Amino acid sequence: MTEETPGFDEQSQQPDVPSGASSDDAEPKAAPTPSAEEAAAPAGDTDQTAALTAQLDQVRTALGERTADLQRLQAEYQNYRRRVERDRIAVKEVAVANLLTELLPVLDDIGRAREHGEVVGGFKSVAESLESTLAKMGLQQFGKEGEPFDPTIHEALMHSYAPDVTETTCVAILQPGYRIGERTIRPARVAVAEPQPGAQTVKPAEEGTEAADTAENKESGGPEEG
Repeated sequence: MTEETPGFDEQSQQPDVPSGASSDDAEPKAAPTPSAEEAAAPAGDTDQTAALTAQLDQVRTALGERTADLQRLQAEYQNYRRRVERDRIAVKEVAVANLLTELLPVLDDIGRAREHGEVVGGFKSVAESLESTLAKMGLQQFGKEGEPFDPTIHEALMHSYAPDVTETTCVAILQPGYRIGERTIRPARVAVAEPQPGAQTVKPAEEGTEAADTAENKESGGPEEG
C-alpha cells in the first residue's frame, strides 16, 4: 500500500482563533451606513421646531385677543352697573319729589294755622310728626324776609318801592319754598321791593367831608365873592 504523506489540511491553513471566539468576531466590522430617514432627521427636527414656534405665536395672539375682550367686557359691565345705580337713584328722587309736592298744600295749611295759633293739642303733635318725617326724607324749607331776590329760587308775586333798600329785596314771604338737596321743587313766593327811582345813597365818608367843608366856610365868613 502506498502511504500518504501527511500534509496540511484545510483546517490547518486557517489562522488560529482564540477559544470562545467565532470567526466572525475575529474579522473587523465595517461601520453601518446611515439610512435615508436617519440622514433626513436633523432637517425634520428643524421643520417641527419652526411649526411649534408658529403655533405658539398663534396661541399667544389668541390669548392676547381674548384677554382684551375680557377687559373690555369687564369695563362695559362696570359702566352698566354705574348707569343702573345712577338711574335707580334718579327714579327714587323723582318719586320722592312727586310725593312731597303733593304734600306741600298740607304744609301750607299747617303754616297758616301756626301763624294764627291754632296748632295746639293733638293737632300740634301730628303736625310736628309730619314735618319731622318729611325733613328726614330730605325736604328743606327756604325763604326769609330781607334776603336779596334771586329769580332762580324766588317767585315775585308783589312789587313795590322802598327807600330803605339798596337792591331788589324780599320784604314778605307769601309762601315758603321747598327743595330736596339741590333740586328746587317749589320756589318761594315773595313780595319784593326795589329802591325808589332817582334815589341816591350818600356814603358816610362823603357826608363827613361835606360837613367839614360847611363848617370851614362858616368859620372863614363864607366863600369869597368874585
